[in-house]
Amino acid sequence: MENINELMKELHLDTTLSLKDIPEINLYMDQVIQLFENKFAPTKRNDDEKILTKTMVNNYAKGKLFFPIKNKKYTKEHIMLISMIYQMKSALSINDIKKSLQTLNEKILEEEEFNIEKLYDRYLILAENNVARFLDDSMALNQEIFPDIAEQENIDAEYFQQLLLVASFANMSNLYRRAAEKIIDGMKEPQAKRD
Repeated sequence: MENINELMKELHLDTTLSLKDIPEINLYMDQVIQLFENKFAPTKRNDDEKILTKTMVNNYAKGKLFFPIKNKKYTKEHIMLISMIYQMKSALSINDIKKSLQTLNEKILEEEEFNIEKLYDRYLILAENNVARFLDDSMALNQEIFPDIAEQENIDAEYFQQLLLVASFANMSNLYRRAAEKIIDGMKEPQAKRD
C-alpha cells in the first residue's frame, strides 16, 4: 500500500488518556463518558460509533471489572481502570479482563499506600513504545508485500496489497490476543479467593 503513511496518520495511534487528562475530582458517569468521547473521538471508525456508553460502564461495574463506586461518582483510579478496560475490550473477553484486573482492584481497595498512578504511567509508556513498534512493523510489512504484488501482471495490485495487509494485521492481532489469553490463564487467583 503506497499510502501506508496516510493510513497510520488516520489511525491516531498516539491517542491515550494521560494522567493529566484525568481530573483530580470525582466525576459522575456522564462526565466520564464525555471525557472518553472527547479524548478518543479521532479514533472512531465512523461518526455513529460510541467510545463509551452508560451501558458499557454499568456492565463493567456489574461484572466487577473495577471496584465499587461511591455516591455515583468515579474516582481517578476508576477512570484509569476504565481506560485500561477500554483498550483491552476489543481483544479480550470480559471474563479475561476481569481476571487480569482482579488483583489490581483488590490492591487499590486494601492497600492505602498502593499507587496506581505509577502503574498507569508505566502502562502509558508501554503504549507509546507499542505505537513505535507497530509503525516500524507496519512499514516493514508493507515493504514485504509491495514488491511481490507490483511485479505481477493483469491483477488489481492495490486490492491484493490491501487484502494481504488486512490478513497480516488480523493474523498479528490474533497472535497477540492468544499470547495475552495464555498469560491470563496462568495468572494466580488472588489470595482471598484461594483461602
